Amino acid sequence: MTLRPRGCSALNCCFIASCCPFLPSLFGKPFDGGKRMDHGGPQQQQHHHPMEHQQQPYYPQHPAMMRLYEVQKEVASLGPQVCTFSGLQHDRDYKRLERELTRLLLEVDQVDTEGKPELQGARKRAAQEVEGLLRYLEENATHPSRGAIEELSEEARRLVDERVVAPQRSGGVAEINDELVDALQQLVLRLTQVKTEGRVPLRKARYRALTRLCAVQDVIEGRTQQQTLPLPLSGDTHEASVARGQLVALLMGLSGRDSCAHLSRILTEMQVELDALDVSGNAAIRNYRKQVVEEINGLLKHLDLEGEGEDTRRYDLAQNNSIREIEAVRAHVSHLREGVLRHCVMGDLSFRPKAELQSLLTHLDQVDTAKNPCIREARRRAVVEVQAIVTFLDLREALASRQPGPNEHPAHRAVWLVLGSLSDLQAQVLGFDGKRVDKSSMMLEELLTKQLLVLDAVDPDGDETTKLARKQAVKFAQNILNYLDMKTDQWEY
Repeated sequence: MTLRPRGCSALNCCFIASCCPFLPSLFGKPFDGGKRMDHGGPQQQQHHHPMEHQQQPYYPQHPAMMRLYEVQKEVASLGPQVCTFSGLQHDRDYKRLERELTRLLLEVDQVDTEGKPELQGARKRAAQEVEGLLRYLEENATHPSRGAIEELSEEARRLVDERVVAPQRSGGVAEINDELVDALQQLVLRLTQVKTEGRVPLRKARYRALTRLCAVQDVIEGRTQQQTLPLPLSGDTHEASVARGQLVALLMGLSGRDSCAHLSRILTEMQVELDALDVSGNAAIRNYRKQVVEEINGLLKHLDLEGEGEDTRRYDLAQNNSIREIEAVRAHVSHLREGVLRHCVMGDLSFRPKAELQSLLTHLDQVDTAKNPCIREARRRAVVEVQAIVTFLDLREALASRQPGPNEHPAHRAVWLVLGSLSDLQAQVLGFDGKRVDKSSMMLEELLTKQLLVLDAVDPDGDETTKLARKQAVKFAQNILNYLDMKTDQWEY
């Protein structure tokens, strides 16, 4: 039979299990800091009545056991909050969870077991469960990746404050240009590269940071370009540009006293007043009003980000349909890659699934990324995997059909020799399945670097064909190095 503390309904237990499949059981394994939850799939744990495993006395109605059951009920309610907490140590929720768990630990320590080994064992397991949750809470809040997410978010806040928020607060004009857009895009790319090790709190923190930064990008890039025409609005109505600045400040945590609800009310009032304007006699004003209304609608759609990631599991991209589509393509690519390498080992160049590979590229191009940078990155990586096989097949074919003439320039011949070596190394890179720290990975990197040095030593002696061939060979070698780096960087969405 499965033990369940009194007052813990079956529905509540199902909810807890769905949030954190390995929450503690008083007589099961102690909580392990979330490692089983993060790195392994849900497994059915068999919980039997303690009397089935031991012939020693059991005290289900003993005051000590009843108190431990009460503690376990509280642990079960705090567990999902700990397992999905994505903040930092100075956050209010962190301090609350830490305080509650510490209180429970003290209460467990004060339980009087009267020297009975069975009660002592139950108390020890209860203490281990609470300690495991405390450890998991602290590990995620102080994890290097969590620190990296916060540093990038702070960098984005400084950039947006300097270029958008501060100028508008002082009555000036926000400095929005391509340089700002590019800087924000670089921060988005750096955020997508932060490794989460599959931990739910880290995935959630990265998702929230990316969501807000992408929303700021949308707000800035979607601004109304034509802002010289006057609209006959009342003096109490904010300009769309002012509302845009307020929204950006809210998204980046620079809002001060403002709130999403307050800004939503302002935007809605502005929308109502714009809708009531009579601009039938002026086409330019009418078109401009349409642009402003569209911009306001765009601003309003971002105001639900305050609770984004809390009420949904959108940060769990493994369940995303686009990611599943990309993974299906990658599985097909892996199958084709194995076939290509197998035929190359046998010296058979007849297996050339280029048409199939091209259709996979077309399929990837049609995958809906929903402007999610992590999905875009996953798609980009899948595209690189396909292109790596295509270039490998192209070079193999070029090497097989090459017929050098008697007057071929020696430097040109040297470049082709390097290309032959690069083709062999690329076959090893395509078949490599390991980590960056593996000896074989470091050896491949060293061999590829040596080929670059050989190419650097080739003297074209003014021969334009050789110059072009050497340039293409250098680019090819660098692409193989980049592909090896991508395969071994252990990125995850």
